[in-house]
Amino acid sequence: MSCFWTVTRLVLASTGERMRQVSLAILCVLALAGGANAQTYPARPIVMIVPFGAGGPTDVIARLVAKRMSTSLGQSIVVENVGGAAGSIGVGKAAHAAPDGYTLSIGHYGTHAVNSLIYPLHYNVVTDFEPIILLASNPYVIVSSKLVPSTNLKELIAWLKANPDKASIATNGPGSAGDLIGRSFEGRTGIRLKLVPYRGGSGSSMQDLLAGHISLKIEQAAQTLPMVRSGQVRGYAVTATHRLAQAPGLPTVDEAGLPGFYFSAWHGLWVPKGTPAAIVATLNAAARAALADPSLRERLTGLGQDIPPKEQQAPATLAAQQKAEIEKWAPIIKAAHIKVE
Repeated sequence: MSCFWTVTRLVLASTGERMRQVSLAILCVLALAGGANAQTYPARPIVMIVPFGAGGPTDVIARLVAKRMSTSLGQSIVVENVGGAAGSIGVGKAAHAAPDGYTLSIGHYGTHAVNSLIYPLHYNVVTDFEPIILLASNPYVIVSSKLVPSTNLKELIAWLKANPDKASIATNGPGSAGDLIGRSFEGRTGIRLKLVPYRGGSGSSMQDLLAGHISLKIEQAAQTLPMVRSGQVRGYAVTATHRLAQAPGLPTVDEAGLPGFYFSAWHGLWVPKGTPAAIVATLNAAARAALADPSLRERLTGLGQDIPPKEQQAPATLAAQQKAEIEKWAPIIKAAHIKVE
C-alpha cells in the first residue's frame, strides 16, 4: 500500500482505526526518509581510520587517496590516526563502527592479515569487514652489503651457504615483515641466517648494511631503490611478478632464480561488515577514479608503489589477496612459535 493511500485512510478512519493508521503513516515516513538518505550517499563527511601515526607510509597513502576520492564523492574524507598495538586498535575501532559507509579502514598485509595470526584480536579481520579495493603494493628488493662479492642472486645464495658465520639478515623483531620474509628465505634456500632485530626501523638497519655489519636485507622498494641506484648496496631481485618501472634493470625473483618468492607491502580499503552493497560499489568507483588520476598515480609511483591494473581493482581482488596472505604466513608463524599475548 502506498504512503499516499495510508495518509488518505488516516483522514477518513474512525478513532480506533486511526491509531493503527498513524503507526503505518509513521513507518511510511521513515521508509521514505531512509530511501532518500540511501539515494544521496554520502550526505556528510566520511572518516578514514589510519591505524598508525601521522607521517608513515600508510598515512601518506591514505591522505593522497582520500583527497582524490573526496572529489568524486562530493564529500570530504577526514583521515583519523588511531595508532597502537601494531595497528590493531585502529582496525578494531573501524570493525565496530556503524556499517553505513561513513567509516573506512585503510590497512595492509600486517593489520588485515598477519595480526590475526599473532595477536588475540577482539574482531575478525575477514568476517568483520567488507573489502573495497586493493590500492597499491610496494614490492620488496633483496639487497646486500657491498662487502658481499656476489653479483647476482644465485651467487648470493651460494655465498651465504659458504659463509654461515657471515650470513645475517636485518629484521624489525619477531613477527615483523622482515622477520617473516627472512624465515621464508631460509625455508626456500636452505640457508640458516642470523636474524638481527632492529628497533630503530629501516634507517638503523640500512646504516649497518652500508657499514657491512650485516650481510643481507629484504626491504621495501621505496627504501632500497635509492641505495641501489647510488651504488651503496647491491640489488639482486624484486619480489614481484614483473619488473618495476622505477628500476627496469632489476630482475624479478623469477628471472633471478628464486621463482615464486613474492612479497609486497600492499594496502587496501575496507568498510565494516553489513555495509550496503550500493555503498560498497560507490566507494569502489570513487577509489578506482582516484587510482586512474595521473597526478595521484605519479605520486604513488614516486613512493615506490605499484598500482594494480583496472581488472584487479574490484573488491574480490582485495578479498583474495587478504585470504592468500593469511594462508601464506600462517605456517611460517606457527613454525616459529610467534605469538603476542
